[in-house]
Amino acid sequence: MTRGATHPSERFPLARTAHPVPEAERAAILAAPGFGRHFTDHMASAVWTPEADWHNHAVAALEPFSLHPSAAVLHYAQEIFEGLKAYRHADGSVWLFRPERNARRFARSAERMGLPALPEDDFLAGIEALIRADEPWVPVTTGEESLYIRPFMFAAESFLGVRPAERIVHCVIACPAQPYFASATSGVTLWVSRSYTRAGRGGTGAAKCGGNYGASLAAQVEAEANGCDQVLYLDSAGEDGCVEESGAMNLFLVTSRGELITPALGTILEGITRDTVLALAPEFGLTPVERAVTFKELSTGITDGTVTEVFAAGTAAVITPVAGIKGEGYALTIGGGEPGKQTAALRERVLDIQYGRVEDTHGWLRRAC
Repeated sequence: MTRGATHPSERFPLARTAHPVPEAERAAILAAPGFGRHFTDHMASAVWTPEADWHNHAVAALEPFSLHPSAAVLHYAQEIFEGLKAYRHADGSVWLFRPERNARRFARSAERMGLPALPEDDFLAGIEALIRADEPWVPVTTGEESLYIRPFMFAAESFLGVRPAERIVHCVIACPAQPYFASATSGVTLWVSRSYTRAGRGGTGAAKCGGNYGASLAAQVEAEANGCDQVLYLDSAGEDGCVEESGAMNLFLVTSRGELITPALGTILEGITRDTVLALAPEFGLTPVERAVTFKELSTGITDGTVTEVFAAGTAAVITPVAGIKGEGYALTIGGGEPGKQTAALRERVLDIQYGRVEDTHGWLRRAC
């Protein structure tokens, strides 16, 4: 923290809950938390109005919101969110991984959705104040456990009319979490949908907003009905066009020429893990490349062996190998169906940095408590 900066506990004063989860119950949850099912005792929040700007900053008991049935978010989906994790290191300290990048993406998403920008200092202070309040909820890792943190913002004004709302609520909640995919190290299979696309140019594809994920659910059901774990989205040209991303993850290809290729930004989410992988690539003898990737290039490369590995990357999924890609009338197996060596090595390096097992030479870690 810089000299003269306001401590998170001062910017977001804490009013402790009178009814915390009992210690024994919390211990049982931490032993097998799952993902997104159990939540900590508190939440951080703030409110925005045109007259008062951001105000009412606080950390208080986790509790339901009270919304009028006409609240704008319920009718016009004016909402954004972020996802990041807090990691317990071997000495007991708790660290965040590149949260400043989440803060900046949150601001870009807010602009796209007609919401007020939350100052980066407030974004970080709210998260850190919540972690300090609920530090016992951060798991001691025996594998890849962490505290998943969900900042979000929504239109809370009671008004039926299509315009940016004039009362906005920002909130941060947290939940202890295990790996998102049970098959995180063995590999997932992706389904190429002919029925659904994720986003178009000028749309909200680059924003992290709930509507993008709500619209993805039908495609996810289709993928599961075809025995796949996630969807591989293509652009509006379908199988004659380009690869975009996979569900809630960015996609990467490793080639026999030593390239690490990922689709260019524009209609996809600018992932923090995506950027991390691109920065680490040269350390593994890989040349990072951001460009359009046609589905024909991907499928042909898998078939002829010029694409040697495929993996997906995201905060929840970390780095997840892709073992196969299926669509109507075809099934492609990547690298014999086994996770690739470069995928495994990159995954291990990212996790080692996050959990403090190797030196953070990039300055990506930020101590929370």
